[in-house]
Amino acid sequence: MHLDPLAILTAFGLIFLAELPDKTMFASLAMGTRMRPLYVWFGTSSAFIVHVAIAVGAGGLLGLLPDWIVKLVSASLFAFGAFMLLRADAGDEDDEDGPKTVTGFWPVYSTAFMAVFISEWGDLTQITTANLAASNGAWSTAIGSAAALMSVSALALLAGRFIAKRVPLKTVQRVGGVCMLGLAIWTAVEIFTG
Repeated sequence: MHLDPLAILTAFGLIFLAELPDKTMFASLAMGTRMRPLYVWFGTSSAFIVHVAIAVGAGGLLGLLPDWIVKLVSASLFAFGAFMLLRADAGDEDDEDGPKTVTGFWPVYSTAFMAVFISEWGDLTQITTANLAASNGAWSTAIGSAAALMSVSALALLAGRFIAKRVPLKTVQRVGGVCMLGLAIWTAVEIFTG
């Protein structure tokens, strides 16, 4: 098992920025106001780990293809990710049901797990993780992606209100989109130069 610190940091940075303005962050914040935050974090983190494993497995299959095809797919996925983050009408809708309180470890854990597990299928961060795993290595990508997703969940639970009041999420979204666009261009250039 080879771990590349740069690949870990790249995965962490991209996934962190992509997940910050995501509805999952707001779901974690909302669940944390009605449930024990630590239990919510265990549930969301478990769901994220499962999704990272699925994404890394898909990325490993991509890695079996010829290099130029992998780079073409990677550039396309990065471009799609940039489009999704930079599109003007990316609205964030929060569904709040009311002041319902869930207690006990297993009810809170399973509620948080299922909320994230269902909502993250085909999500930008899952696609990006598969993409990074195909080119940067499975273990490094898995560690960086899982750490980023778990960090965003913890951040939402601990300081979500502060961030929502102080840092415009559109700004974070745009920074992530520009980074993805840069990676799409870089990867496309590598097809013709490498």
